[in-house]
Amino acid sequence: MTAEELWARFAAAHHIEQDSYEAWAFGGDPDELARLVLAGEKTATSSAYDLYSLEGEPLPQAGRYDVLLNAREEAVCVLRTTRVYVTAFDAVTPDHARREGEGDKSLAYWRQVHEAFFSDCLREAGLPFGPETQVVCEEFEVAFRP
Repeated sequence: MTAEELWARFAAAHHIEQDSYEAWAFGGDPDELARLVLAGEKTATSSAYDLYSLEGEPLPQAGRYDVLLNAREEAVCVLRTTRVYVTAFDAVTPDHARREGEGDKSLAYWRQVHEAFFSDCLREAGLPFGPETQVVCEEFEVAFRP
C-alpha cells in the first residue's frame, strides 16, 4: 500500500483535516524498526537537530500525523507525534532510550548506536559530533494501521 492510499483511508476513517503529512522510513534498518513500532516496543525516535536547519526542515510538532514506510517505501502505519523536545546527546535519558525500543533498551546501547549513526550523518553534512550535539527527541503512538 502506498503512503497516499494509507493516508486517504486514515483521514476518511478518522475525519482528519490535516491536509499534509510526511511519509518517511527510519534510518539504519527501516524494516526492523517498523516491526518494533507495530509491536509497541518502539514509541520514540531521535535525530540530529543541526540537520533540520541545514536542510531547511521544520522540527516535528506534537499532534502531527506521519506515514511510516518500510525499506520498500510501502506504508506500514500512521504515527501521531505526542511529544518533541531538544536536548544534548549526553543528556538523553534512560527513559527515552527505553522508548526507542532497540537492542537491550539501555541508555548505554542507545548511546553506542546513536553516536555512530549521528557521527556518520553529521560528517556527511560537514558538521562535527560531540557530547553536546543537540538531539531532537520525538515520542509517538500508532494512530492507524491497515
